[in-house]
Amino acid sequence: MASVVQTLTQRGLLRPPPFLPTNMMYETLMGSVAYGVSGDTSDRDVYGFAIPPRDHLFPHLAGEIAGFGKPRPRFENFQVHHVRDPDALAGKGCEYDFSIYSIPRFFTLCLECNPNMIDSLFTPQDCVLHQTHVGSLVRERRHLFLHKGVWTRFKSYAYAQLHKMRTREPEGKRAALREQFGFDVKYAYHIVRLLYECEQLLLHGDMDLRRDREHLKAIRRGEVSEEEILRWAADKERQLEALALQSKLPDQPKEPAVRRLLLECLEEHYGSLDNVVARPDVAAETLQQISDLVDRYRQLASLEAGPLVETTSGPADREMTSPAENRATSYGPDSLPTP
Repeated sequence: MASVVQTLTQRGLLRPPPFLPTNMMYETLMGSVAYGVSGDTSDRDVYGFAIPPRDHLFPHLAGEIAGFGKPRPRFENFQVHHVRDPDALAGKGCEYDFSIYSIPRFFTLCLECNPNMIDSLFTPQDCVLHQTHVGSLVRERRHLFLHKGVWTRFKSYAYAQLHKMRTREPEGKRAALREQFGFDVKYAYHIVRLLYECEQLLLHGDMDLRRDREHLKAIRRGEVSEEEILRWAADKERQLEALALQSKLPDQPKEPAVRRLLLECLEEHYGSLDNVVARPDVAAETLQQISDLVDRYRQLASLEAGPLVETTSGPADREMTSPAENRATSYGPDSLPTP
């Protein structure tokens, strides 16, 4: 079945890079639809990844010499908003927002525990719009991308939403939300959503994006006060700090395993890459992993000896920070930056 990108391109509603429509590997609905809180008028947020032409990923195949001349442009992502499809939703019409990534960029963001990328691999099956065999491989092995870094990354995204809720001057629909409820309930719902998701990942290594939709809907309807949300977030932060220490997720990303998955996906699409990519020796990879673990242990031991100021993350993510930086991780109102 054709992807949404391909269908809208054929209808003249979308103008992506020429290779993109026929090389889409995975598309899924995101946003309020995926989280189970949407209305019939909700826009459609589409995330996904594609495999670009071989010489985009391996430019030497097109004669490029590293460090010489001007590098050729390479595809990393295609983002476009407010693409109107008048025939969608049984003729009611809707607007699409697209965020499509090259597969290496997508994998990198997933390894960094980018919440949007991680969410896109855990969307309900009824949200998946298009999936090739490559897309199925990635979705089936999505747990390879998970590690304890989900806590620090999801927390930072939640704090960013909190900061916007308290300091950003709203416009348009967001201004109406603040006028109606006294605060921006959309930012508030994202704070709670992100912390709930992180909790699931740390506890179970898995995630149901719609598990807490009734609570999220109540927030969006203005039935939960700003003060209640701040108290809830502060309590949840403390719980997640402890949970991050006990989580069975690996301390570090499984980069070698993810690299193997990436190569498997590329070979599924291109054919053999034996003459293009050097494959690390398994023994050398294992030795490097042992070396990385030793370095990590030494780093943790030095931090346990007494850092000046610790962040609120677990021991595996501690770092030296200034007092101001440390305060920025708290959800209490007194820690919020001055507008």
